Amino acid sequence: MNIHEYQAKQILRRFAIPVPRGRVAITPQEAGAIARELGGACVVKAQIHAGGRGKAGGVKLAANAQATEAKAAELLGNKLVTYQTGPKGRIVRKLLVEEGLDIDRELYLGVVLDRSASRPSLIASSEGGVEIEEIARKSPEKIFRELVDPAVGWLPFQGRRLAYRLGARDEQVSSMAAVLQGLARAFVDLDCSLVEINPLVATRDGKFIALDAKMNFDNNALYRQPQVSSLRDLDEEDPREIEASRFGLSYISLEGNIGCMVNGAGLAMATMDIIKLHGGEPANFLDVGGGATTERVTEAFRILLSDRRVQGVLVNIFGGIMRCDVIAQGIVEAARGIDIRVPMVVRLQGTNVGMGKRILGESGLAIIPAETMAEAAEKIVKAVRG
Repeated sequence: MNIHEYQAKQILRRFAIPVPRGRVAITPQEAGAIARELGGACVVKAQIHAGGRGKAGGVKLAANAQATEAKAAELLGNKLVTYQTGPKGRIVRKLLVEEGLDIDRELYLGVVLDRSASRPSLIASSEGGVEIEEIARKSPEKIFRELVDPAVGWLPFQGRRLAYRLGARDEQVSSMAAVLQGLARAFVDLDCSLVEINPLVATRDGKFIALDAKMNFDNNALYRQPQVSSLRDLDEEDPREIEASRFGLSYISLEGNIGCMVNGAGLAMATMDIIKLHGGEPANFLDVGGGATTERVTEAFRILLSDRRVQGVLVNIFGGIMRCDVIAQGIVEAARGIDIRVPMVVRLQGTNVGMGKRILGESGLAIIPAETMAEAAEKIVKAVRG
């Protein structure tokens, strides 16, 4: 789950990490009023769940309250297209209006899970303000890492060591270490999958302030994070993805025209890859899970076909825990209950596969059977192309 920058900063403040003064506005008039309260130059920042806002014109500087109101009017209610939103863009419904700062240096801080070490890893760089991928490509020697031991947590000496590596002066080390400790604690305590401050700025008077912030959370742990769950903004999510979550389906919309219905995340990834290998483009990632029921399969079809770009459907099921005959019966009942007007290729393998194929063959439905993944991908790409 993602949240907005202003929400991430509210959380960081709880962990004693300084953030700029500012508030959220939903109208130009509100933005102007906030600027007057701040009493000087302001930064007006579009609040959408996507990076690259600055390059796309979603972050604007304003010299006074009148200019802040004008900049807010340019952003609110309009689409912002960034490299992460794709060409569809996102509607800007909220703005964060913050004080301007006298910046001396920009740093990068982030915490992610290092899967090779099975521990959270705090990543830091003296090159803030740009994507960490770009830093890794151009200046890998400027990236520093500290692992967080799950038994003892973040240790003070790690913060001091990292602060010196980032070039903090002696009088700044303790404040920098406090920021690092707060960041590590936030990641662990809130079940985050990512916490990022980019940039963390050092002001002319030697203070460290989180100028921008991003937080993502592990969906599987939201049941024990009710305060985090309450921050979810459904306006920023695909309605099909929201609907899918209600039925226990893992669905992510993509840009292609071949709908995929698969059981198991690994098989879903392989299915998308083989569609692309045969010259097609998947329209989605959809995992119905190991305990697919008729209701779940029906809902999966309904969600797939609600995407007007879908011109064909590939069902790729491996019957392990769930038997192929049960899956086949679910497909038949779902197809009969929904008006499917696009080609559908079905590939079944696993437990009771013979019974499953017989059910599909005797259904009277226009189902194109396939034995292998390669055959299935080839057939659906050919069918979509007509």
